[in-house]
Formats: sequence, C-alpha cells, structure tokens
Amino acid sequence: MAGLALRFRLDLVQQAWDGFQAGQFASEVGERIGVDRTTAKRMLVAAGGVRPRRGRNLQGRYLSFAEREETAVGVAAGESVRSIAARIGRAPSTVSRELTRNTVRGRYRASVAQVTAMGRAVRPKPAKLATNARLRARVEADLAKRRSPEQIAGRLRRDFPEDPEMQVSAETIYQSLYVQSRGALKQELVRCLRTGRALRHPSRKAGQRKNRIPNMVNIVERPAEALDRAVPGHWEGDLIIGAGNQSAIGTLVERSSNFTMLVPLPDGYKPDQVAPALTRKIQQLPEQLRGTLTWDQGPEMRDWEQVRIDTGIEVFFCDPHSPWQRGINENTNGLLRQYFPKGTPLAGFSEAHLDAVAAELNDRPRKRLEFQTPNEVIGNVLLR
Repeated sequence: MAGLALRFRLDLVQQAWDGFQAGQFASEVGERIGVDRTTAKRMLVAAGGVRPRRGRNLQGRYLSFAEREETAVGVAAGESVRSIAARIGRAPSTVSRELTRNTVRGRYRASVAQVTAMGRAVRPKPAKLATNARLRARVEADLAKRRSPEQIAGRLRRDFPEDPEMQVSAETIYQSLYVQSRGALKQELVRCLRTGRALRHPSRKAGQRKNRIPNMVNIVERPAEALDRAVPGHWEGDLIIGAGNQSAIGTLVERSSNFTMLVPLPDGYKPDQVAPALTRKIQQLPEQLRGTLTWDQGPEMRDWEQVRIDTGIEVFFCDPHSPWQRGINENTNGLLRQYFPKGTPLAGFSEAHLDAVAAELNDRPRKRLEFQTPNEVIGNVLLR
C-alpha cells in the first residue's frame, strides 16, 4: 500500500477501483479520473488486481482535501497560521500540526499531504501468513499440490479446529499471493492456481457491467427450430485471435451440418471492420440459409443491427461467459488451431487461403453426421 501511495494519489486509486469494479475498461476509468489508459492500467497492476484498503474516513478533526488546498494557497501567499486557520474554520493548532507533519523539503502541497494522510490512516496489520512461519509453510506446501485456497482454508479448519493460529481464510491466501507488498507468499505460487493468472481480475458488482452492444437480443429469444439443429440455416460465430491480440479471423459454423466459413479481417477486428466483412461473407449464402446467427457478447459485434439489415439474418447473443451456448463453433475453433496455432499472426492470410482451409474442414467426415461430410449435408439441403 505504501508503494502504491508513493506512485498514485490514493483518492484517485479508489476512484479508479470504483470504475474497474463497475466493469469499465481502463480507457473509461482513465477518462473518469483524468489520466490516460496506461496509467489507469498501472493502478490495477500495482495492486496485483486486489483493491487496496481504503483509508479510514478522514473527517472530523482531519482536514479535507479542499481544506488542504486552501491551506496550500495561504502558505504560498505568505499568510500566517492564524489567518489560514480563521479562513478555513479550523483551530490554529490544527493548521500548525498539518504543516509540521506534511511539509516536504520546505514545501507544502495539498495533493502530497492528502496522500500521506490517507496512507497513515490505513495502518495495515502485518499479514498473518507473513508472521506465522508454520502456517505459511503449510499453505505453500498445499498450494504446490495445486489445492485451491478454499480447499486449503477448509482443510486447515478441519485439521486444527482448536488452533485459530493455524487457520486462515481463502481471501487472505489470495491477497498474500497477489499483493506482494504484504510480504507473505511467493508470487510464483500463483502458477499453482487453476487460472495461473499473475494478476487478479477485479470482482464486479452484479448488473453493473456497461453494455457494449446496443439493443442486443438474447439467445433465449432465438427460434426453437435453431435449438434442435434439424432445420438448416442457423449459424454460430466467433473470432479466433492471433499473436498479441493484434489480428483475428472470423468463423461461421452452420449448426445442422457443421459447414464452416472463414471471414478475413486483414485490417483488424474493431466493430467497423467486422460488420462489413461479416456482411459480405453472409451475402454469399443463399437466402434459405440465412436464418439466425448466434455470437458471444464481444464488442466487435457492436454494429450487429447493420449486419441484420444488410443480410436479412437474425442475430442473437449468448449469455456472458457461456461458451457452451455456441458449442459447435467452439469445437470448430479448436479444429482451426491445427491450421492457425495460437501465437500465429492472422492478418496476412488471403481470402483464398482461408477458403481452402474451410473447404478442407468441410470435406472432413464427422461422427455426429454419421461420417458424412459437412459439404454433403449442406449439399443435400441445397438440392431440396
């Protein structure tokens, strides 16, 4: 916490975390607090993805930031302590104490004084895992066995029911892993967690994530005929992402036949690049195969309504974090990694090359289709 205070004003850090936990992106958080996207992201990384403890409410006998600003103005103008105190409605002793404690190298600044005061107000207790070597050794050994913090905490309560010094909460274990300033567990042990993340993802308040896709229609409103895969013309779509998240290829898979189409995105995968590329690909289909398209809630589909208007296909969106609702597409994306391994730049592949890859997939016999190929199944549909 002290290191964070030296780098960022703690009041701004707390405002930034309000934004992160409301589901805002770093760029939105930065705009909210008056910094750039990179600085906002650094606030997240500096804390290990764990919200720093809030300082105690600095009210009552403590000066507010506005009062500190008035004090700084008075000091710069050469006012006396009594004059400043009278102007802000405080006792001269309060102002004198403020200047004594928070003047740095002969200069009093409101922002520095506020950060220093908030840092003192936190008064963090030493972490339990930092002071109890026996407990720390047990937790580290259990983490090395790839047990989750919840499993470790539960087992400790079972093994040491009468010894509170050998008990610890799962949250304390997480914070000791991700917040290195607490000086407890080795950060490399995060690799033993199921996610293996080096940075904890901030928890978000339910229902507060900002909707990035206007007027989207949920998958529950998709026609029943799309669900049983008996009627052709219902598609699932997604992106596969290239090296460094700098490039992508769009994928479309027909639910009844597994017929696959690949969408080149040579210039990137922002919404205004995805919509026209997707439209052009769907327009190559006969109208009888333009039933529905189901996509996840990725921001690249912001302009879905224009796709619907230009192609006549109805677009539906999955629930958040529910890839099984587009299971056929997810499986196909896995097959496509044979052709485009993770870490491969994807912008340089021509449409002809992508069509050749799709043709090879569509000529592959599938067990689900009783070892017919997607080409044969979709061909039978078109011949009806």
